[in-house]
Amino acid sequence: MVQLRIRAVIAACALIAGCVAQPTGPTVNVMPAPNKPFAVFEQDQAACRQYADQQVAGGAEQANEREVGTAAIGTVLGAGIGAAVGGGRGAAVGAGTGAIAGTTIGAAPAQRAQWTLQQRYDMAYEQCMYAKGNQVPGFQPAMPPPPPPPPVR
Repeated sequence: MVQLRIRAVIAACALIAGCVAQPTGPTVNVMPAPNKPFAVFEQDQAACRQYADQQVAGGAEQANEREVGTAAIGTVLGAGIGAAVGGGRGAAVGAGTGAIAGTTIGAAPAQRAQWTLQQRYDMAYEQCMYAKGNQVPGFQPAMPPPPPPPPVR
């Protein structure tokens, strides 16, 4: 019975904490290169979104596994302390308290993981779009070197 409660508490805390999700798209603005047809720009976007997805693949799952592990450790520690203090009933209360504490402790790293994952996605997307000649904020398009000065007479 206590184990069932412990599992329920872990599951509830994992849901409450909010999971890290795979980015759904870029959070940066990229504009088409001058005179580039919009249909070509759309093809660039699709290819670069796919490239960015590949660059962050598995990152959300790894962050979520770490968060669930933190909640589980908190639950086990809380159950151990509760059992030592109050017996079987104390174990259930301790498990619940430990799960909540473990989830709370794991929430901040989950937020950082989400931000980092989005940042990595955006960088890959920007690199790809820049490589395809589109206008990326903060980056100047590659310019050919200026012509040499006229000869001196």
